[in-house]
Amino acid sequence: MTSSTTSPPIITRDLVLLDTDVEGDKQAAIAKLVGALADAGRTSDPDGLIGAAMAREEQSATGLPGGIAIPHCRSPYVDTPTIGFARLSPKVDFGAPDGPADLAFLIAAPESGGQDHMKLLTALARALVRKDFVESLRNAGSADEVVELVDGVVNPKPAADAAPAAADKPAEEKRAKHLVAITACPTGIAHTYMAADALAAAAKEAGVELTVETQGSSGSTPLPAETIANADAVIFATDVGVKDKGRFAGKPVVASGVKRAINEPAKMVAEAVAAADNPNAAKVEGSGADAGTAGAPAGKVGWGTRTRQILLTGVSYMIPFVAAGGLLIALGFLFGGYEIADTGNDIALNNSLTDLPPGGFLQYLGAVLFALGGLAFGFLVPALAGYISFAIADRPGIAPGFTAGALAVFIGGGFIGGIVGGVIAGFAALWISNLKVPQWFRGLMPVVIVPLFASLAVGLIMFFFVGRPLAWVNTSLTDWLNGLSGTSAIFLGIILGLMMCFDLGGPVNKAAYAFATAGLAASTTASFEIMAAVMSAGMVPPLAMALATVLRPKLFSEPERENGRAAWLLGASFISEGAIPFAAADPLRVIPSMMIGGAVTGGLSMAFGATSRAPHGGIFVLFAIENKIGFVIAILAGMAAAAASVIVAKQFIKPADKSESELVNA
Repeated sequence: MTSSTTSPPIITRDLVLLDTDVEGDKQAAIAKLVGALADAGRTSDPDGLIGAAMAREEQSATGLPGGIAIPHCRSPYVDTPTIGFARLSPKVDFGAPDGPADLAFLIAAPESGGQDHMKLLTALARALVRKDFVESLRNAGSADEVVELVDGVVNPKPAADAAPAAADKPAEEKRAKHLVAITACPTGIAHTYMAADALAAAAKEAGVELTVETQGSSGSTPLPAETIANADAVIFATDVGVKDKGRFAGKPVVASGVKRAINEPAKMVAEAVAAADNPNAAKVEGSGADAGTAGAPAGKVGWGTRTRQILLTGVSYMIPFVAAGGLLIALGFLFGGYEIADTGNDIALNNSLTDLPPGGFLQYLGAVLFALGGLAFGFLVPALAGYISFAIADRPGIAPGFTAGALAVFIGGGFIGGIVGGVIAGFAALWISNLKVPQWFRGLMPVVIVPLFASLAVGLIMFFFVGRPLAWVNTSLTDWLNGLSGTSAIFLGIILGLMMCFDLGGPVNKAAYAFATAGLAASTTASFEIMAAVMSAGMVPPLAMALATVLRPKLFSEPERENGRAAWLLGASFISEGAIPFAAADPLRVIPSMMIGGAVTGGLSMAFGATSRAPHGGIFVLFAIENKIGFVIAILAGMAAAAASVIVAKQFIKPADKSESELVNA
């Protein structure tokens, strides 16, 4: 980050515009700043850079409270990280909740300079929390003064001899209370560090010691155990789960989303101080460093969000088993033929490289791959249940969760039994973890007592009460799927296609995918048809956007056209996330268009009776697809429908002005 003779300074006086009237909206302001970069020789394509900045602006507003805006982007049209600054008069609306901005920073980083971009944004965002820094910018009398201020933030000088002033203070003034805090936002860039600095500034003003652990994208340095042990209370300012929350078990806690820590840091510090003195205050759940720590904490983290996080944790950890096992099974079919499903395990156990089966080496290889895939696939339901339980009770929940998943398979409960068993195991482990036990006994809790009794509890509950009903539900669902035909099968394909294209890798997409992959274990024609419908529909969004950028390139920015070129391969590989850059920039026109294409593909795939024995891979696992022509036709039809829809939408539907975001979501 430091300037050198070979790397131009991040900001120079010719990149500073003071008291500028841009005569327009935020696009005009960004264009003015890009013009300054172009005049300074910092960009090779001003129009392309404007397009990249506006594409980022479309994702969420970059206005911050206090009259500040930080539009930013990565772009192939800059070669070195650069900051442009404009003091605007009159102010320009960048979507901040408290009104327009008079201070605007444009951060432009090279396409390959993601880490530089993040460091610039983080350093600047942290400085903008400081009122003195912001006021200095407003009062700066020259461009050189602005350069000095900004450079001092992004290239801080090592502190000289920072003598601890507290050493000379009376003992009673050194520390009234000691707090610790965790800050974390979904992307771990701007909000994470702004919240940390806002809380630190508020604590300093209140005369309270505060140590913050920022769980951000640039890594996290865990708080020392001694610091946590000496803390009187803890603040969780997070929009995602806290890593290793069990470290804080038993500490009074104040919790909220990260935005509250930025907007109301003094209140959160005051609440934490009050909680430290209140014996009835909410506490981080658990009974020790390894104890379970789930449960909705005090603050704004509700059980709706918590439930979604729990289920998605299980699905996320399950998918690698699905992908590995399913693709190994598909490769087994490729080398050994589909009859390997009946003979594969026997061949793998009873033959060897020196004693090949009648079909020769390829049949033996196919049998081995099929056996490996079957073993990996066998962990599907246990992994789902195990990590659902882990999301509820942390590490002590893993053993009872996996036991519950294995039990669900044993009794025929399938993936539904895995979900129910994982939830039961998690809450059993959490309840046992929270039991009050003597200090000398706590070391046994997470490694012996919790796994033993939680596994026993979930086992007895599933065997005695819920096992047979779950097995009946799973059998009924399998029979229903096997009985689908005609319009009912097509309708299911349409629904699955809509789900796959709704949030492109989000909860709804994952729910449809988990439904399809879990069904593969049944090895029925219906389950293979569902897998084909889900995979083909999931390929549509990236392929459709790639096609649209080719047919009507003028409707898309240069960065979007570049994304379109990459989306061909992503779509062909069944990576739905390849369409996310388009959907994030223009959700109201892109997402409905993709859902139209997904519905067409899902319905046609079911109508053609295409089947897939592989859970992933797109066109690269065509060998595992039956009715390949129908499968490809369904994809092409959906791709054409989605591309036509998005072109029409962009041509004739004017996008709404987006200013709903309260803060930049970097």
